[in-house]
Amino acid sequence: MYEAISDPYCYSGSTVLINIPGLTARAELDRFEAVATARRFQEPMPAGRWGLRHYCTIHHHIFRDVYSWAGRLRTVRISKGDSVFCYPERIDAELRRVFTELRRNNVVRQRDRAGFVTGAAHVLADLNAIHAFRDGNGRAQLAFMTLLAAQAGHPLDLKRLDPPAFLSAMIASFQSDEEPLKAQLANLIA
Repeated sequence: MYEAISDPYCYSGSTVLINIPGLTARAELDRFEAVATARRFQEPMPAGRWGLRHYCTIHHHIFRDVYSWAGRLRTVRISKGDSVFCYPERIDAELRRVFTELRRNNVVRQRDRAGFVTGAAHVLADLNAIHAFRDGNGRAQLAFMTLLAAQAGHPLDLKRLDPPAFLSAMIASFQSDEEPLKAQLANLIA
């Protein structure tokens, strides 16, 4: 679970996120969230122009049945272990920088497999370091990357995903080592 100071996203005296069905036990919320988001992942993800609005729309699509704040940038500082994510007052600017670079560097177009993997790993590492939403960042990042890869002609086969290895690669990218993340993305390309 993420650590946050004075977290208005949680029920008072709890670390359980305030949710649409009003579940106050973590296990119940986890079960509900897993079912609700799995259902949304079965639907087509929203199309867009690889920008802030598109990214927020993807998060909203996945989590709209669970959280009223789905698709909205977080307003609290969060960390996970020793990793402190982007301060909320910088999220908007940092996301705009990432999406501007994504378009400027043509990550979606005119890239061979290796070039795509390098560019995509960098984008994914930046999105992870920003952690734009109060929860659900990994799923939103993976959904966004799946759309991006398909558009670039390098579709991802998520059946090949090794969650522990992918998480380890994401953590390494947070420490400025994108090589494991490149390897993970390369393994996912169909």
